[in-house]
Amino acid sequence: MISIKTTNTLYAPDKVDVGIVHIGLGAFHRAHQAVYIEKNLNRHQGGDWGICAVNIRSNTQLVDQLKANNCRYHIAEYQDSQNVELREVNAIRDALFAGTDKEPLFEKLVSPKTKIVTLTVTEKGYYLAPADKTLRLDDPSIQHDIQNPTAPKTAPGILVEALYRRKESGLPAFTVLSCDNMPNNGSLTRQAVCGLAEHRSTEFAQWIQDNVAFPSSMVDRIVPAMSDASRERLQSELQCDDENAVMCEAFSQWVVEDNFPQGRPDWEEDGVQMVADVHPFETMKLRLLNGSHSLLAYVGLAAKHQTVAQAVADEKFANLIRHYMSVEASPTLDLPEEVQVQAYIDSLISRFANDSLQHQLSQIAMDGSQKIPQRWLSGAEERLATRSSLAATALGVAAWLFYVRGEDLDGNKHQVDDPMAQTLSELHARCSDPESLVHEALKLNDIFSNTLSQNEAFSVAVLSAYKTLISSGVVECLSFNNNTANFGG
Repeated sequence: MISIKTTNTLYAPDKVDVGIVHIGLGAFHRAHQAVYIEKNLNRHQGGDWGICAVNIRSNTQLVDQLKANNCRYHIAEYQDSQNVELREVNAIRDALFAGTDKEPLFEKLVSPKTKIVTLTVTEKGYYLAPADKTLRLDDPSIQHDIQNPTAPKTAPGILVEALYRRKESGLPAFTVLSCDNMPNNGSLTRQAVCGLAEHRSTEFAQWIQDNVAFPSSMVDRIVPAMSDASRERLQSELQCDDENAVMCEAFSQWVVEDNFPQGRPDWEEDGVQMVADVHPFETMKLRLLNGSHSLLAYVGLAAKHQTVAQAVADEKFANLIRHYMSVEASPTLDLPEEVQVQAYIDSLISRFANDSLQHQLSQIAMDGSQKIPQRWLSGAEERLATRSSLAATALGVAAWLFYVRGEDLDGNKHQVDDPMAQTLSELHARCSDPESLVHEALKLNDIFSNTLSQNEAFSVAVLSAYKTLISSGVVECLSFNNNTANFGG
């Protein structure tokens, strides 16, 4: 028998003003930032911090569905398969599609009431090269925004045009808060926006540098993509007949750099950690949680596992991520004394084992070229500098490289959803042997830094793992011990 707790909205939604515009309307935003705002509005019985959420993807379906229900939806927060909280959310007060609602969007962004713009557009949505973080000026969407600045397609382009209009109108700049899984996401957002603004004028780019706050943040909540099966499950288990509903884990964390010149909600009363420096928290989360997720995705899919819980139920995979987190990732972290890293690792293992979420490994495997530099490779460089073990990381890179060829060990094909999918497919097509494949892959400077691509020990470790994977399968790859691939010799 499932234990269901229900939490309803306590304020009048139509009395709430919009003070936040969110770019990147999707399941994660609805299950994370919008829930914190919902708690804030409930506590204040309303207020000025409602959300206008903007979808910049290629269709209007989600926007239309939300509007049809007055932007009301539900979140199912699963502690485990037997305990769930069903939360009503009305914090999103308007929904727009950037493709057809350009001027209504800019009206919101230029409104004096808008004090904060938040983003969840994924790593690729910033159009920064993964290795050196420079703006991808060769990308067709960025070129479009340079040539058509008043009708942008990208999130950086939308921000640049909105800030330009605010400057011309004499309005103060809003604060831009990235909520994506990138280290230093505030400074990287600044880099993308200012890099694009330079093509308007150097003076305007300098105005942004001088007047716009780009605080960093760290977000943490496991939110699987919704499917027909998960919607049917919510209806049958919880009697939740809501096509906009989202399911997620009960755990949630948000750490935010406290830099909001135009004001902000009193988030600290709603469980948000407002801090002076987010970097230690975001690095811990990226390298431990996200790094482990990616490791489970590529190695787990090679072993025909489908979900995170299914993979960690296999003790060999549980040992793999314990080794990765404890031996390879944790030593690269510089954490405040109050953070208990081993307790965090233990909590991650428990969260991964939550089988109520059915978190698909194929979802995590998307956009690997954008994700693995900050999840694995930045830490790997630190490990190489001290000639330390990188067995699990090398296996992860090898399994990712195998995954992006588009077929499994039995020759069954799968889609590779990645901005560099064509480049990676062409790489596999021209490299017929593992040696040339690994050598050429590590030369992809959009992913691998010179430090990694020119390190012979790293290349040897990745090649060894790749050969073992394709010749002997996953189980043989998981038989390493803590001394394997020890670069100290």
